[in-house]
Amino acid sequence: MAPDRLLAPSITIQTSPSPQIHSRNASEPDVDFQDHLQPENTLTNAEETTPGLQRHSQDLLVPASPTAKSLGGSTLRSRAQSFNSTNSNTDTAIESGRSRATSDVKTLRSRFEGDDWTTEEALRPDRGNEQDFEVPNNLFAFSPGQLNKLLGPKSLAAFKALGGLRGLETGLQTSVTAGLSVDETSIHERVSFDQALQSTYRKDGSPTGPTVSQDIKVTDHNVHNQYHDRIRIFKDNRLPAKKSLSIWQLFWVAAKDKVLIILTIAALISLALGIYEAVGQTPAPGQGPSLDWVEGLAIGVAVLIVILVTGLNDYRREKQFAVLNSKKEDRQVKVIRSGKSTMISVFDVMVGDVLHLESGNSVPADGILIDGHGVKCDESSATGESDAMRKTGGQEVYERIQEGTATSKLDPFIISGSKVLEGVGTYLVTSVGVNSGFGKIMGSLQIENEETPLQAKLGNMASWIGYLGSAAAGLLFIILLIRFLAGLSGDTRSPALKGQAFLDILIVAITIIVVAVPEGLPVAVTLALSFATKKMYSENNLVRHLRACETMGNATTICSDKTGTLTQNKMKVVAGTMGSNIQFAREADVNENDKKILSFASGFSALSDTVKTLLLQSYAINSTAFEGEEDGQMTFIGSKTETALLTMAKEQLGLGPVAEERAGVQIVQLIPFDSDRKCMGIVIRLPSGMYRLLVKGAAEILLDKATSELADNAADKLHFRELTEPARARVADTISSFAQKSLRTIALLYKDCQQWPPIGARTLDDDPSMALFEDVFCDMILLQVVGIQDPLRDGVSKAVAQCQNAGVKVRMVTGDNVMTATAIATQCGIKSDHGQVMEGPKFRQLSEDEMDEVLPHLEVLARSSPEDKRILVARLKHLGEIVAVTGDGTNDGPALKTADVGFSMGIAGTEVAKEASAIILMDDNFSSIVKAIMWGRSVNDAVAKFLQFQLTVNITAVTLAFISAVSSSNGHSVLSAVQLLWVNLIMDTFAALALATDAPTEDILNRKPTPRSANLITTNMWKMITGQAVYQLVVTFVLYFAGSQILGYAKGDSVRQTELDTMVFNTFVWMQIFNEFNNRRLDNKLNIFEGVHRNYFFIVINCIMVGGQIMIIFVGGKAFQIKRIDGIQWLICILCALPCLLWAVLLRCIPDRYAAVVFDFAGRIWFALARPILKALRLVVGPIYRFTKRKLGRKTSPAGKDLAPQDEEAGSTMSMDEVSPTPQTPTKAKPQTPQTPKTPEFALHPPSTPTPAGSPEPLLHPPPITLTTA
Repeated sequence: MAPDRLLAPSITIQTSPSPQIHSRNASEPDVDFQDHLQPENTLTNAEETTPGLQRHSQDLLVPASPTAKSLGGSTLRSRAQSFNSTNSNTDTAIESGRSRATSDVKTLRSRFEGDDWTTEEALRPDRGNEQDFEVPNNLFAFSPGQLNKLLGPKSLAAFKALGGLRGLETGLQTSVTAGLSVDETSIHERVSFDQALQSTYRKDGSPTGPTVSQDIKVTDHNVHNQYHDRIRIFKDNRLPAKKSLSIWQLFWVAAKDKVLIILTIAALISLALGIYEAVGQTPAPGQGPSLDWVEGLAIGVAVLIVILVTGLNDYRREKQFAVLNSKKEDRQVKVIRSGKSTMISVFDVMVGDVLHLESGNSVPADGILIDGHGVKCDESSATGESDAMRKTGGQEVYERIQEGTATSKLDPFIISGSKVLEGVGTYLVTSVGVNSGFGKIMGSLQIENEETPLQAKLGNMASWIGYLGSAAAGLLFIILLIRFLAGLSGDTRSPALKGQAFLDILIVAITIIVVAVPEGLPVAVTLALSFATKKMYSENNLVRHLRACETMGNATTICSDKTGTLTQNKMKVVAGTMGSNIQFAREADVNENDKKILSFASGFSALSDTVKTLLLQSYAINSTAFEGEEDGQMTFIGSKTETALLTMAKEQLGLGPVAEERAGVQIVQLIPFDSDRKCMGIVIRLPSGMYRLLVKGAAEILLDKATSELADNAADKLHFRELTEPARARVADTISSFAQKSLRTIALLYKDCQQWPPIGARTLDDDPSMALFEDVFCDMILLQVVGIQDPLRDGVSKAVAQCQNAGVKVRMVTGDNVMTATAIATQCGIKSDHGQVMEGPKFRQLSEDEMDEVLPHLEVLARSSPEDKRILVARLKHLGEIVAVTGDGTNDGPALKTADVGFSMGIAGTEVAKEASAIILMDDNFSSIVKAIMWGRSVNDAVAKFLQFQLTVNITAVTLAFISAVSSSNGHSVLSAVQLLWVNLIMDTFAALALATDAPTEDILNRKPTPRSANLITTNMWKMITGQAVYQLVVTFVLYFAGSQILGYAKGDSVRQTELDTMVFNTFVWMQIFNEFNNRRLDNKLNIFEGVHRNYFFIVINCIMVGGQIMIIFVGGKAFQIKRIDGIQWLICILCALPCLLWAVLLRCIPDRYAAVVFDFAGRIWFALARPILKALRLVVGPIYRFTKRKLGRKTSPAGKDLAPQDEEAGSTMSMDEVSPTPQTPTKAKPQTPQTPKTPEFALHPPSTPTPAGSPEPLLHPPPITLTTA
């Protein structure tokens, strides 16, 4: 007896027509399909009122249409074929709002959102975007707003409403096969919305939409004079430039500096009092009107000049970075126009273009997939979906929608900003630029320029110097104010004069703050970076992240690819073998004595047509390269390995146009190249009905998969025999001999199958028609092994030697076999006698300790995968190395991100690799990496030069102004406020421009990299700073205090005293000009004029400074509180300033190790004195800070965050107890485990987080400076 079976619940069908119509509301929420179907929640009125209609928990379930296709889930039957529908006209159903009047049976809910929406509902404008749907004089069927409905979010309903792929093709007046015409300028005929929806396909599947002539020669794709209507209606593929500040806004930003505002207010008050004194007071007999107002006016003018120069400087910098950013975003994409593939700028992509998709591409615009093989995209950056999204062709999706078998899993949408992970294909562009999804996201973001680690460190140091200068200015103000108040009782001057005297004290103190605050330090970094990045671009280095520029200067190791970086990437086949017996080579390489080796012509002419066809399939079909134009000539474009094979096929086998070879082939499955398995493959269907798997890849790997070889190359039919062990050994020997000649070895395999997928092979989870490659990649037939030559680049051996001389170890990381890699590494100088060579599979099996032991000697890593490269980079960083790495593939992204500086290939690199990198090598040349090292070191040197100059001027100017003001009976400094502002202009702007623009020389590579933990100021810099400051102070003090006696001037002569003060000012400025030349060198070499004639900026800036100083002395007069001096006095000034150059020579002769001992002793004294002073300040500032926080409730200043740099490249900030003044010898960093940072005893600013009540307030600690030997 048969076992009991579960019975389906009884159903009741009401066959009488319903008297009322039920229409689905567009806003009604969808119901997800589970394993069992849920009934609709909404009932028609007939269902509610009909007595015979039964309702219970098992409601009416409608079976799927027998013609429905299974699409990975429950299917949606076609309403046109519904057994309970009395209206077979789908158009009538749409027009009637999906009427249920003809049926009382509750139908299934949609398998994708909006399946039963009308066209108006699917294309309804979103609130706020109505203007995108209204385009005047639109010659296309669709507006930008309607096209945006396709992907905002993904909408199969909108895709259906627009007529699917054929509707889009007609409506956008393009061709899915030929693309846009290169002759298109304007559109002459309008296509309506209805015409687009009525477009049809012929039975053969070819479109009836507009076509483009295929015999048009593709010449120039500059779109400046093309596609006017497309650009007018759909825009171009450019995002709006980041809105930068105008020149007037930059002036306003500069004017809002708090110190300048205070100084301006004081200058205005001084000007008002001076005018009052000149106009409202009667001058004493024999004296003219008072000119005290001139000083206030001069200060105001000086402040205005500072604002103008700062604003212009910032404006120039912003413009430079804007140009670099535009170049950074530009790239080449592969497009079909007039039926031919070509490369165009990503900015020139138009709506209606047909673009190629390949693994590793970054999608430049939104669109619909036309056709493809195994296309999967990573859309996490656009949608947040982390899973790889499999794409389906647009026409297939539309047909399934029409059949009613579409599900939400069908995805023909290509989203801009996503990454192509697998497969190849073409897609139709529907939205570009600001209308694309990626463009909308980027348009809503305003990304500010990043702050580099060096800028952060210098910003912290500038704050410290500013605080010390402010303390000196505050102390001066207190001293002078006390003396002023003490003398008020006996002061008989008028109130206006007393007020002017007080303002003079205030102005001098404020001006000292202006001079002391080195706002030019971060500016110097910016100037150096902008100058360096511009020059690096001209030398084929496109810097994407500014921090990489300065970090590259300190790189200690480079992990470089071989192909295209060390070699020319100009590949050609020079030798090969058919099976295991027949060898061939170029005629020039054929040895007359060796009759076994045939020439190319002899070897290929002996092949039968069947074997030639098989080879053509392996060369042309199993390839992603294509024919296109470069420099006006037709050539093969793509992987250089594949183009080399295609070139040989064209020369030896008579290969015709690649497109024609591929046109008649039915591709069943495509296996993209994978860096791990080192091969790629394709499955095609033969006319006989058989299926052929073609594979090509690394010969030493593919040889293991071959069990047979081609037996008779001249037979009309393909015959193969077992690949015996002796035959396998002969092939292995051939591969080894090719590798020892530095040839890249590629093997070609194939096998034929009766069906696909073969019996017993597993299939892909998301597509049962595709076989799992690992299951079919066995029992292959060896067809051919070829050796491809890729000669070394010119100058690469010299570049490698320069890196090694600069202390930068070069390692080769390649996917080639170990013999080829070793041969190339030896040729270019990477492999030394004691260097170690290892293969990737063995390397990845090592433990971390074993890796750390091997890495110092590892020079070549062959047969490596991208994961091996990432592990190598991570372990090198763990050992304290600063690592630069090159990469070109999609899988190289993790290694490029892990490295301190990632270099991607501008020519051979994928878009994913470029986005993961920090610098793009536009010529793929290793020598360009050496240029990056030179410019990186140049940036660091430029900042050090300016820092050395700035600190010297700061110390001298503040000390001179302080002591002269305190010692003066009237409290006036020998350097007036206007003079100090001129000095500040020299320091912060002119010197930054002059010292930040020195181009590097090859001598910069003659020193070792600077360790990551090294501080900004070395022992040699401290030696020059203190030495020059001592000399300048001694000379100026002698002139100021003893100048009258030395020169024989009468005591009390105010005119002579003014001349003497002028000489002090003039001498001081000229010492800064001469010292600027001293600061062009940071080492102890004596030639400070090396290369100065090539730095036009330095020459022009110094001419401006010299001319300005001469003009000030001659015409400055009352404004600068000086008097014109004669020739003898000029000579004295120059002779006092010129010995700065000779003094620098003497300082450089002092060994750094002796100077370090002196600074060690001075540092200990400084710390001993500073600790009690800072603790005393803590008692004063703490209550003030608490009171301010409690009463005013102000937030902590943005600068008040912890000064310890958050970036690993920024180094570490030490507290006072951690600073060691002992000179440090650079040693190899040891692996360190993360530790909880020590809480500093003092902090520079109040913390950003509220301090608990009753806890001690943090205060100042000394700046993060230690002494290191140069």
